[in-house]
Amino acid sequence: MVIKVFVATSSGSIAIRKKQQEVVGFLEANKIDFKELDIAGDEDNRRWMRENVPGEKKPQNGIPLPPQIFNEEQYCGDFDSFFSAKEENIIYSFLGLAPPPGSKVAKSPEEASSLPNGDVAGEAESAAEGTERAQESGESEAQREGEEDAGEPPEPQEKIDGPKEEEEATATEETAGETEEGAEGEAEEEEAVEGEEEPGDGGEDS
Repeated sequence: MVIKVFVATSSGSIAIRKKQQEVVGFLEANKIDFKELDIAGDEDNRRWMRENVPGEKKPQNGIPLPPQIFNEEQYCGDFDSFFSAKEENIIYSFLGLAPPPGSKVAKSPEEASSLPNGDVAGEAESAAEGTERAQESGESEAQREGEEDAGEPPEPQEKIDGPKEEEEATATEETAGETEEGAEGEAEEEEAVEGEEEPGDGGEDS
């Protein structure tokens, strides 16, 4: 299939020449095969173009102005249609051509809606994956914090009760010491009393 671009090389309109140059330059830059047909110097080209442009695309006077674009015998559109397709990045669909491999050409709304796994679905899946990853990372952080808390066991009851037991033991020892000292004091007093009584008893005997 060959793209046909009808132009008027000797047109006196600057606007028409500019539009023609834009269409031709775009096709050349994107390496799209096309054939440039001049309607100014070829009556057959002019007649064929006028006959094959749909009625709704013709101006009120019935004479369509160049540039007019065809894919073989199929009408593609005029400059306005071409410009809109280029802005929407659906130029290959506009021209009736298959996009080249690896090209990032946006699909037309009809094509995108007909595909079960379109770009919109892919974006939704990516967003869902991102949410799942965020949730997993949050759970892992919470689990890590829980492990850290578990790694620090509470202080054993022995340590908490230790000071109390030591205080009680110390008090008991002090009480026992005082008791022993009291007993020793009483024993000494008894011995002293007995010592005083013994000399008295000896005197009476003599």
